[in-house]
Parts: sequence; structure tokens; C-alpha cells
Amino acid sequence: MPAPIGNQFWKLRSKHGRDRLFKTPALLWKACEEYFQWCIDNPLPEIDYRGKDADQVTLYKMRPFTIQGLCRYLNTNSVWFNQFEESLKDERKRKTSKNKEFSQILTRVRETIYEQKFTGAASGFLNPMIIARDLSLKDRSELSGPAGGPIQTQQITGMEIK
Repeated sequence: MPAPIGNQFWKLRSKHGRDRLFKTPALLWKACEEYFQWCIDNPLPEIDYRGKDADQVTLYKMRPFTIQGLCRYLNTNSVWFNQFEESLKDERKRKTSKNKEFSQILTRVRETIYEQKFTGAASGFLNPMIIARDLSLKDRSELSGPAGGPIQTQQITGMEIK
């Protein structure tokens, strides 16, 4: 049975919207630091065989920081993270100091993740091709003529090759 036309049941609510996942920016940063430390404390194990007798050894590889991993650690998802970040870009909401601090924390988180992946790939601890793709890095060179136009070629005739 639908609500009657002209009802004002919404006024009976004690609050509107849901609570934030983190009450303060400091709590969000603390949780992110815990995730970063967890990644450092839990490297990825790789079983390898070394030596003449092929002894089994366990090698530990660097675990990259990711937004998806952070969100899973925070018991949320990347959609929430991205929507929260977008909501903080709204000029009207950015005026509060708390929202400004949340925005700074999310920027610091993204920069920390980027820096860790870039450094890991540059030093050979992470696969450079996968990380370059993930970080949208491109190594591109394009040949063109004057003002970005096509390269002009000229047919040479009457030359003798010796």
C-alpha cells in the first residue's frame, strides 16, 4: 500500500542520510596507515627452487598498495571511496575545515599509493609493465613533419649507386 498523497512522514526521521564511515580525518588517516603497514608486514610469498639440489626456498615479494586493497581493508569498496572523494570536490561542501582535511587525506592516500608503486617498479621490486599500465604511464614517441603534419618525402631520381 503506497503512502498517502501529501504525506510528510520524512519529517519524522531523526536524521537524514547515513553516517560517515570515519568521523574525523585523523581516524581515516590512521586506518590508511594501518593498511600500509599491513602490506609491508605481509609480503607476497613465492616458492622457488635454487641450487644444485633444487632446494625449495620462499622468496618474499613487495605487496603493492592499491585503492581496492585499502577499501577491502576498510570494509568498504572503491565506489564509496571515489564517491566520497567526488563529494568533497563540491565547493559548497569544501568550505568546512573537516571536509578540507578529508580531501587532503584522500589526496595523501592516492599520492602514497602512487609513489609506492612507482618506486617499487623503478627499483625492480614490482613488475614495471603492470605498474606503468596501472599508473597510466606511457612511453610514446611520434614522428611528424612541420606543425605536426605528415612527414614529407621526396623522390630522388638520376642518382647512381656505386
